[in-house]
Amino acid sequence: MMIYPHTDCRTSDDDYAGRWWFLLVAILLGMVVLVGRASYLQVLDRQFLQPEGNARPIGIRPIAAHRGRVLDRNGELLAISSPVKSIWANPREFGPDDQQLRMLAGILGMTIGDIRGRVEREAGRTFTFLKRRISPEMADRILGLQIPGVYADREYQRYYPSGEVAAHVIGFTNIDDKGQEGIEYSYDHVLRGVEGGRRIIRDGRRRVIEDLENAREPVPGRDVRLSIDQRLQYLAYRELKKAVLKHRARSGSLVLLDAEHGDVLAMVNQPSFNPNSHKPIKSGVFRNRAITDLFEPGSTMKPFAVACGLELGLFRPDSVINTHPGSLRVGTNVVKDIHNYGALDVTRILQKSSNVGVTKIALSIPSSKFFAFYNNLGFGQPLETGFPGEATGRLPHHRGWNHFEQATLSFGYGLSASTLQMARAYLAFAKDGMIPAVSLLRRSENPKLYPVMSAKTAAAVRTMMERVVSREGTALQAAVPGYRVAGKTGTVKKNAGRGYSSGLHMAVFAGMAPASRPRLVMVVMIDEPSAGQYYGGVVAAPVFSSVMEGSLRLLNIAPDQPDSMPLLTAQGEGPL
Repeated sequence: MMIYPHTDCRTSDDDYAGRWWFLLVAILLGMVVLVGRASYLQVLDRQFLQPEGNARPIGIRPIAAHRGRVLDRNGELLAISSPVKSIWANPREFGPDDQQLRMLAGILGMTIGDIRGRVEREAGRTFTFLKRRISPEMADRILGLQIPGVYADREYQRYYPSGEVAAHVIGFTNIDDKGQEGIEYSYDHVLRGVEGGRRIIRDGRRRVIEDLENAREPVPGRDVRLSIDQRLQYLAYRELKKAVLKHRARSGSLVLLDAEHGDVLAMVNQPSFNPNSHKPIKSGVFRNRAITDLFEPGSTMKPFAVACGLELGLFRPDSVINTHPGSLRVGTNVVKDIHNYGALDVTRILQKSSNVGVTKIALSIPSSKFFAFYNNLGFGQPLETGFPGEATGRLPHHRGWNHFEQATLSFGYGLSASTLQMARAYLAFAKDGMIPAVSLLRRSENPKLYPVMSAKTAAAVRTMMERVVSREGTALQAAVPGYRVAGKTGTVKKNAGRGYSSGLHMAVFAGMAPASRPRLVMVVMIDEPSAGQYYGGVVAAPVFSSVMEGSLRLLNIAPDQPDSMPLLTAQGEGPL
């Protein structure tokens, strides 16, 4: 028989009780620490946790700012923003039934597959647009369907009352109301305003459950007032479009300036585009060719070469130059006239647009002075209008000239300028030798003037250019009944890459009225007319006449030749 030793059960019970009390005390101490810490953070030190806690359910919903208006010089609307709504969905909440989905697709003009596909592509996000910029009434109909996860936000849509007429000047905005071209782009920082925000409360699934208040009010954009006169803009647009279609031209540009202050009263291009349309358009159509595109001015440069000779005292208006036999060898090249005009005074050299005559004038001028005169007129210099894509033009430095290059510069080849640059240069003749800085904005004070020639020289050349707009000149069709007109034609052969083409031309006319005291300066350029006529006096001059006549009357400018009768018949003109 085996005998087992006796064991004490109390020792085991005491160990168990000790461990139990130790665990209980540890749990109580942990609870005390947690409660104390929570109390400290909730009561004594809330600076960090309270903002962080609020940041989770409270968010900011952006509020679009009203974009500023674009106005013409008389306060007429050229661009305005109208309130619209944009429909968006939260893919995490989106859950319409079949009937709601059909009704939603019908109102939005979308297919059910398009809607589902758009939401499914953004399944991991909380936001996707279904359709932007719809009418508030349509948005209210959609919200009335009470579809889970479908919301509407306020936005603005840009509207251009003048449509195509001022499209190249004003430009347009994109779907996010940001300027993309023209004034809308260059003055976007002025027009766009500052976006506001509204506080909202979201639940754990990021659903908006309550609007609180405006965190910051949106700041509307400022208005921009242009120098453009909408009445003259429409007139110029209509007449230029008519001429481009009639002559089957590639394109055309027209600039009308206020001769006193250099303000751009009208600036149009063809072909144009409708900024209110959302259809795809070739990007080149958006270009404001009057500012961005360059061309060789041709014979419209001859008055400047003549003015330089007069200003230096080398010639007078009645100085006689022999152009016989209608051609002149310059180095290895030959300069030709369309006819042998024989002996011509300086006035008739402009009137007949003699290449030989103006070449002889140019070659008698020191190249450095000839270059300085053209340079002071702004050729090869920026206009500083602030317009996007503004072209500077090209004027080669006189150190690289030979005699033939100096000759060609006198009749408008070898340099390039924009339509606006040409119009600005002609201001020198209109404003007695002074040139104001041009502007697309209406200015509150007079611009700075730059002297380029004496008032005597400017008046003399202006008088010569009046003879161009006569039966003996090349631009009879530029005449305006009741007004004296001064101007110059240009029929420019285009450079086709391997030399100048005999089949591609630009028809140009630059002029001013009333010639006794010019108030308006205009340049018309029509590129590649292909309907048979291509001379500047036949293609561009009639556009000048129509637009100038209408503009003078709209601005109530008194006639300076009231007894003149309309010139109904035109004589043939030469090619320059």
